Amino acid sequence: MAADNPDPPQRTAMPAWLPRAMVLALALLGLFELANWAAHQLIGIAIMMTVAFFVSLAMEPAVDGLAGHGVNRGLATGVVFVIVFACAAGFVATLGVLLVETVSHVVSELPRLVDELVNWVNRVFHQNFTLDQLRDRLFKDSDIISSYAERAANNVWGLSSTVLGGLAQFVTIALFSVYMTADGPKLRRSVCSLLPPAKQGAVLHAWDLAIDKTGGYLYSRALLAVISAIAHGAFLALLGLPNALALGIWFGVVASFVPTIGTYIAGVLPILVALTIRPLDAVWILLFVVVYQWVQDYVLQPRITARTVDVNPAVALLSVIMGGALLGAVGALLAIPATATLQAFLGEYVKRYEVSEDPRIERKGGAHKQRKLDEAAAKDAEESED
Repeated sequence: MAADNPDPPQRTAMPAWLPRAMVLALALLGLFELANWAAHQLIGIAIMMTVAFFVSLAMEPAVDGLAGHGVNRGLATGVVFVIVFACAAGFVATLGVLLVETVSHVVSELPRLVDELVNWVNRVFHQNFTLDQLRDRLFKDSDIISSYAERAANNVWGLSSTVLGGLAQFVTIALFSVYMTADGPKLRRSVCSLLPPAKQGAVLHAWDLAIDKTGGYLYSRALLAVISAIAHGAFLALLGLPNALALGIWFGVVASFVPTIGTYIAGVLPILVALTIRPLDAVWILLFVVVYQWVQDYVLQPRITARTVDVNPAVALLSVIMGGALLGAVGALLAIPATATLQAFLGEYVKRYEVSEDPRIERKGGAHKQRKLDEAAAKDAEESED
């Protein structure tokens, strides 16, 4: 009798849904890669539109003021932007003149300064250095200098492309800022038309907060810049430094729009100029910078920003650092207005509670006494329980 042959194994058929699932997965992956590529290509445009939006928010209070006096909104927008561009161009021109004249003055005075420095080192440390030794050392390292110059020459084309690209971005931001400001009412009406009536009020309220805080920040900083420019310009003129007015403008802009440390950064340039003329004046400038920074932080700024925008200096510096880390110089520029807007928005919707008086809050000598009272009360409670 023949042996029973086992049945051959049957192949399992592919589920009918698997090919469709594979095609769908590949299609979704392709769409994701396409969206990722498009996002990377458009992120620069998104940043420029964000900057243009914040610029339009800052300009809108002035445009609204002129429009409220009967000026055509388009004409009012043009007048405001012409004034802003003129101020920016004046600052850039002033900065260029300062840099050129400062560098030329430092270069002309450099041999005398080096000679005085070498004489001071020899006198204080009992050495016998000469300028010839320094010159030989410099020429010995000339390979490093020449290689650096060669790399810089090779990057000239890249630098030119960067400058042209930055100019194109500036023009794009300026144009969209003008359009957004001139058509601000139409833009708000278009946005609200996409929302149900119950949501339109909240959006318009948030928009008003952004306008108030961004515009308030710009105008309060502009006023602080004018005060700082007058104060520093007058002090530098009193010391007899050249280009005192231009240095005062440099001081005013940098000290006012760079939070917390702007005054110290601005002080580097006039201190450098003073060192090439009368080194003792550099000490007086440093003292004046420190005193003025204190006056600005604790006297001027609280009064000027009380009705516009007030951001804690530490929070302002942190927001600038974070904005710079995320978006570079653009993020650092927009950080404080965005922080002020968020702070105001949260202040209206985050519930706060009244804080009872307690010496431990102020820490003015009463905390130790309060701790003793708490310990005595706890001890009495334990004795009463016993």
